[in-house]
Amino acid sequence: MSTGRNGLLTRLGHALRRHGRGIRRLQGAVIVIYAGLLVIPALLPLPPDQARLFDNLTLLAQFVFWGLWWPFVVLSVLLLGRVWCGVLCPEGALSEWASQHGLGRGIPRWMRWGGWPTLGFMLTTLYGQLISVYDYAQAALLILGGSTVAAMAVGYGYGRGKRVWCRYLCPVSGVFALLAKLAPLHFQVDEQRWRENAPPHLPPPNCAPLVDIRRMRGASDCHACGRCSGQRDAVRLIARSGNEEIVRYGADGDSPWETRLLLYGVIGLALGAFQWTSSPWFIALKQTLAEALAGRGVLWPLQADAPWWLLTHYPALNDAFTWLDGLSICLYLGASSLLLGGTLQGLLSLGARLAGRGVAFARQLSLCLLPTGAAGLFLGLSATTVKLLRYEGLALLWVSPCRTLLLAVALLWSLGLGWQVCAGLPVARRAAPLAALVLGNSVVAYAWWLLFWGW
Repeated sequence: MSTGRNGLLTRLGHALRRHGRGIRRLQGAVIVIYAGLLVIPALLPLPPDQARLFDNLTLLAQFVFWGLWWPFVVLSVLLLGRVWCGVLCPEGALSEWASQHGLGRGIPRWMRWGGWPTLGFMLTTLYGQLISVYDYAQAALLILGGSTVAAMAVGYGYGRGKRVWCRYLCPVSGVFALLAKLAPLHFQVDEQRWRENAPPHLPPPNCAPLVDIRRMRGASDCHACGRCSGQRDAVRLIARSGNEEIVRYGADGDSPWETRLLLYGVIGLALGAFQWTSSPWFIALKQTLAEALAGRGVLWPLQADAPWWLLTHYPALNDAFTWLDGLSICLYLGASSLLLGGTLQGLLSLGARLAGRGVAFARQLSLCLLPTGAAGLFLGLSATTVKLLRYEGLALLWVSPCRTLLLAVALLWSLGLGWQVCAGLPVARRAAPLAALVLGNSVVAYAWWLLFWGW
């Protein structure tokens, strides 16, 4: 029998299984709150200039969604694994409910394509910037509500009591799978004990995200719902090193989409999305394009007449994007993704090649940038938290030192991961991949320095 810390965690995992009905009720409550915060503010008038956080429902909902909800969902995945997905996520719960009452069709081959989470994250991020999803309730309802409707439609059509949307199509599923690799908690499976089929013989669990429980080795795909805890006496919640999954299994698998999502999406595109509103490069790009268009007599792109669901259009608040604004945002975010992601991939691939290793090692080395990418996501999302609180008159003088500390910890963690990954190489061949990792982290750190301190 497990003792100590892991014994307590094992009992906690078993409790999640026993109290599944209570978890469903909790999910129902989250759905009600989620729906209220999404729908009601979208039906209300735009808040006046003098409105404040705690006297205007629209501003309060904005703060809850983008100032609290999403930054701390990211933090929860880093600390606890995908407990958010399995225990609290309203979209996943609704998709599973629809699947229980749906058509039960088989999952088509096109839906299983590994690139959907990457493509979904990148398109959703870009579209969110074009319609100012962080600032307006209608935009939030369109993106988050549209995603929820799509999740229910997929659930109704495919699977039987499963979360097909969450497994294959959810725009943030791939991001959460990456972040969960660093979680210090996960449900460990003893495959040998599973095969022995030792008692207790509990009823087979319904693994809604379609994980092969017997062969599960990490926290990436597991939704940490606890439904399989104790199954065949082979599944238990344990504590582990946050480096374990990348060091032991990071070179496994043959799909390139995981590292593409990290380098081009979580780091490259997301940084551009957080950065463009403050960037002098963005202003220079837009001015250059405007001068080129005006010089040729092409003036219609300078008009701000797009509908709000295509480009931000709220003239009452003096906030309306021109067609040129939309083009400039697309170009800036695309350049950020390609240049930053491509630079990182090139550096790490070169480092792996100089070390005499191939694609698998380069992929594992890329995953060592995950702490830096995770810190960037939290910093970018929490920037909205800071902005909204400063609108309320709070100075928050501690924010800048905390940002510096978080970035420093993430960079050191990334380099520590790289050191462990390279430990199996001959000493003479470790310098190149470690130097590539140092350079890659330096590039990312410089981009964040520009955003928070340089511009």
